[in-house]
Amino acid sequence: MNAFEFQARPENGHIEIPAEYKDRIVGNVRVIVLAPERAVGANDLIDRLLEHPLKVEGFVPLSREEVYERR
Repeated sequence: MNAFEFQARPENGHIEIPAEYKDRIVGNVRVIVLAPERAVGANDLIDRLLEHPLKVEGFVPLSREEVYERR
């Protein structure tokens, strides 16, 4: 079995095999995709919390007055 390594950017779920390797590939191939993990950003976390809010027993939200109270 031969192994070739190259960088590629998938487009519509397809990966182009570089021309230098196309002649050497015959029949079926085994494909292993190594992709960086997608980082969870602040927006993703906020979206997730809005969809599935945490429920904390005994929690009482601040009143408007408490939020804007100057200390």
